[in-house]
Amino acid sequence: MTVLEVYADIGCPFAYVGLRRLVARRDELGRPDVQLRVHAWPLELVNGEPLDPPSIAEEVEVLRDTVAPDLFTGFDESAFPASSLPAFDLVQSAYDIDVATGERVSLAVRIALFEDGRDVADPAVLAELAAAHGVTNAGEGVRAAVLGDWERGRAAGVRGSPEFFVAGEAYFCPVLEIERVDGELHVRVDETSMPRFLAACFAP
Repeated sequence: MTVLEVYADIGCPFAYVGLRRLVARRDELGRPDVQLRVHAWPLELVNGEPLDPPSIAEEVEVLRDTVAPDLFTGFDESAFPASSLPAFDLVQSAYDIDVATGERVSLAVRIALFEDGRDVADPAVLAELAAAHGVTNAGEGVRAAVLGDWERGRAAGVRGSPEFFVAGEAYFCPVLEIERVDGELHVRVDETSMPRFLAACFAP
């Protein structure tokens, strides 16, 4: 089994697109031997303040209108979580079971947020997700491990969300090109970086 390491915030829509595209490519190739270890990179701690829902909504709209018309179908700005840390606690509890469970839950909390319009800081929502994936004692006693993930990311030189580490090489947001021109957000598929990144992920 190959485990790809990635640091990403649960509330980052760019990371969500990258993860979904990577998983879709894995399914196309029939490579279940490649799994994801999605580490906590809480932007609220990196930036010293919570993510701004209107800014996230702008990013979602641009992504949906350009490179991801199939995603963000039920995103609800009003349900955007005040913090990603409770969801990171659940994800850590899932990874404590095994990598496969952790990956499933890591994706499930993002789908709940970006497709189902649910507040993934709500304890009831997290309890439902935990039960659906067989995670008992979800979120209990794991915050130190979550913060440890963040510290390890800082020590590794993580630049932002998402950053993938594959075969000893770092790839920051390898699926998308993102820039602002005169205050307007522009996003396109990174036709240079993405093929090289995917080839590294699914090397024989």
